Amino acid sequence: MRGDAIFPDDLNEVINVKTLIPMIDQKLILASGIVILLVIILDVFLEIKHPIKLTVSWKKKLVLGLLSILVLITPLHFNHKGNVIYYISRSFGNKPSFNNSKQDLQLHGPVFTFLDYIDQVHVMNEPKGYTKDSIDRINARYRKVAQEINRQRKNKLNKQTIVFNLSESFVDPYTFPEMKFKPGFVNPIKYIQSLKHTNTYGTMLSDGYGGGTGDMEWASLTGLSMGIFKTPVIPFVQIVPKHQFYPTIGMNFKYSSAIHPFNGTYYSRIEDYQRFKFNKFIYNGSKYPLIDQHKIDKSPYNSDFTAYSNGLKQIKDYPQGQFMNIITIQNHMPYNNWYSKNNYANLFSNKLLDEADKQQMATYIKGLNYTDKAVKRFINQIDKINKPITFVFYGDHYPKIIAQNYVAKYPIKMHSTRYFIYANKYAQEHGVKSKLTDKTSFVSASNFIAMTLAQTNSKVTPYQALLTRIWQELPTITVNYKGKKNPELINQLGRKVSSNKLNKKQRLLLRDYKLIQYDMTDGSAYSLKAEGFYK
Repeated sequence: MRGDAIFPDDLNEVINVKTLIPMIDQKLILASGIVILLVIILDVFLEIKHPIKLTVSWKKKLVLGLLSILVLITPLHFNHKGNVIYYISRSFGNKPSFNNSKQDLQLHGPVFTFLDYIDQVHVMNEPKGYTKDSIDRINARYRKVAQEINRQRKNKLNKQTIVFNLSESFVDPYTFPEMKFKPGFVNPIKYIQSLKHTNTYGTMLSDGYGGGTGDMEWASLTGLSMGIFKTPVIPFVQIVPKHQFYPTIGMNFKYSSAIHPFNGTYYSRIEDYQRFKFNKFIYNGSKYPLIDQHKIDKSPYNSDFTAYSNGLKQIKDYPQGQFMNIITIQNHMPYNNWYSKNNYANLFSNKLLDEADKQQMATYIKGLNYTDKAVKRFINQIDKINKPITFVFYGDHYPKIIAQNYVAKYPIKMHSTRYFIYANKYAQEHGVKSKLTDKTSFVSASNFIAMTLAQTNSKVTPYQALLTRIWQELPTITVNYKGKKNPELINQLGRKVSSNKLNKKQRLLLRDYKLIQYDMTDGSAYSLKAEGFYK
């Protein structure tokens, strides 16, 4: 659907085939079905008209069977340097980069790319000096930093109600490249844009284009960065399942929940939320009723009104501090002219779009307008609740409407989504800030934990102190948009910064961050046993 390679871990989504098929162009499904049917008919015809009879002894069958098994297991050794299979594979020119899957797909084709990723040996290179002692030293170092930060902080995070909201494909339409609006075009996100004057507001740098929802969700919940991995990885599928417990911001609360008004099995969320120790996961078909299900016009997806209605109920049902993770679905692809009264059609132009793309864009923009109305309603509702609520809203990635080949021309722009952090009236009356002013223009999803702690004026753990320093003292870390191994560093003007420009203190900070990320991805999870590090 997005022009990406198919990876072995993508096969986990076969259980979601009923909801995946509607996301695919129906003409493509029909054409593929016809081609497959014609191949089957031709195969049967040739078998009947021109049969080939082979007489093979049982010994030859046994040998051929064993050889077939050996051929099938060779991909398990493609990436193990020093192995004969490794060198045979390389002799055919199969040299995957692992940090640029699209390039691998173009150079080696879909079959080799799939086979190469069957046995990824490591998702990160082991940082120099990684040991249990090095993790303990980091814990000790940032315990002191935490003490320094906490002298200025008044609140406890677990007394707050924190809502993280990943808004599917939410991008400010005024930031699309080459977008021009005609007279009569009414701002579809007028309310959300108005929040920038009095609330923390800016651009979030996504790690994907047209996809990667689970990756952004993982980064926001853990504070870790997709940009530090050396290879494409789906953390929810490939990393979190290695652990019985995986640390997230939710562990700082007595009660944590998640809401997704769609299928709960994508990205292994049902199992992974259990590893996060979430108390409740509300999704379509869960044991917890999904209330107020509402689809707008012909859209197949539950609306954002549904997501926020369930969020509001959860806030009211649990009177104490809690963490909530809301993942919306309303603005998910495809954008098939769902809305009957679309006043945005034909009121914009964009030389990057053909006619079919323009129709999709009109549907998408109308969806943004419904999101704007749902957000306004939700904020008005939480403003009436007498407990401190902080609402962190962010778009996960661009919609896949503009052709992906334009990403090379507009790399930062086409990875830029909108975010804001809103504190309700009660929170502002009880020591929570309404607006952060430093390092807010360009951020990553992995910065949201530190930013939420700063805005709520909450005390931090040693790990959260590390995240705070990463946010405050380093350029924003994201994936390298050219597919190179090093992470991309972006400053507050939205410009790239060379890692060579980092000073000694910044390099040490980045090194500590990489050590912790390695520990919780490819390493031995020493930090989970480091006293008081996460909690």
